[in-house]
Amino acid sequence: MMSEAYLTVEALTKYIKRKFDADPYLKKVYVKGELSNVKHHTSGHLYFTLKDDRAQIKGMMYKRDAERLKFRAEEGMKVLTEGYVNVYERGGTYQFYATNMEPDGVGSLYLAFEQLKEQLAKEGLFDERFKQPIPAYPTAIGVVTATTGAAIRDICTTLKRHYPLADVYIFPTLVQGERAAASIVQSIRQANALGGIDTLIVGRGGGSIEDLWAFNEEIVARAIFESRIPIISGVGHETDTTIADFAADLRAPTPTGAAKMAVPDVLALRQRVTDYEARIMYVANTQLDRAKKRLQQLMNAYPMSYPERMYRPFEERLVRLDEQLQLATERHITKQQQQLERLTARLTRQMPLATVQLEQQRVANVTARLENAMRKLVDQKASQFDRAIRTLSALNPLSVMERGYSIVYNKERQVIMSTNDVETTDDVTIHVADGQITATVTAVQREE
Repeated sequence: MMSEAYLTVEALTKYIKRKFDADPYLKKVYVKGELSNVKHHTSGHLYFTLKDDRAQIKGMMYKRDAERLKFRAEEGMKVLTEGYVNVYERGGTYQFYATNMEPDGVGSLYLAFEQLKEQLAKEGLFDERFKQPIPAYPTAIGVVTATTGAAIRDICTTLKRHYPLADVYIFPTLVQGERAAASIVQSIRQANALGGIDTLIVGRGGGSIEDLWAFNEEIVARAIFESRIPIISGVGHETDTTIADFAADLRAPTPTGAAKMAVPDVLALRQRVTDYEARIMYVANTQLDRAKKRLQQLMNAYPMSYPERMYRPFEERLVRLDEQLQLATERHITKQQQQLERLTARLTRQMPLATVQLEQQRVANVTARLENAMRKLVDQKASQFDRAIRTLSALNPLSVMERGYSIVYNKERQVIMSTNDVETTDDVTIHVADGQITATVTAVQREE
């Protein structure tokens, strides 16, 4: 058989591909099965094998379609897929190209919700230890929501009615659509950057799960977790639950509920103050009545009727102690006088009075000579000190400089004694009597 009768591999593959392209039943097919060999490529494409109990087919989903999936395709997941079948010429295989994918038995949004919830819970974004306390008496409240709709009106009305003392800052935000998540994140960060806001309310009114989906996005949950301002989430109705609710510091059932949780009720505060005033007055009056009764009892007591009888025993004791003190003092003085007389008599017997007087005169003479010698020594030392001062003044360099002389130092603070100590362009310091002069040597003249 001639070689021209043989087909090339490329030609055969292209022929088969045209058959696939021409088959209308393969242009749009709906296939259900179990995912295996799932690979999320760095290019954004999704590669997988779709199988059941008896067969399998390789499949892929291009990046543009994979990015629209609300959930993450995982190994072993049962899915409902939509797409087309075609031939991959380079590999010589046919495969299924999915354009859409839904979980089999559960909605894609619900599955995405549960997957993200599990992921963030493992990371600790929902832990109670990271929750910030909501200030009891805020001075400024931020509101992240749309400027249209019932939510913003309900929040502002509730805040004004319950606690008009707080300032309210509105951060206009998209709360629905593809750009809503990024808008919410931007508003949260803007509120944190502004400063001075005590509490932040993030939310919107009710709607379907698709309407509320922006609050289930991962970037919103992380922005709420990273916020330095405590955040109260108020998304949808009481039965609606979003990822933002788990990440927030406090979850409210509705936007109105979030406003109530953000502030105290001024009427309740007034009532509480009134109750405190009443309690204080009651306690004060009760204590005052008790004090009056106690005072009356003391006034009616026997000692208060005859007060002099209370201190009379102390007066009598004071008189006795004064008498005892005077008597003891007189006895002590008499005893000391007697002892002095005895000692004087003994001294007179042992040393005649003339001898005592002579010794006293000798002591006086010695004292006078000693004082005279000390005075002469002080005068001598003073004269020596004056001479030393005059000598020092004569040798003092400052005194010499006052007569027009000066001292020259080099940059190492050494005295220049000779022309050999300096060179041209050296910096020197010249000290004169009233200061110093910095100069540069321009010439050196040495003499023999």
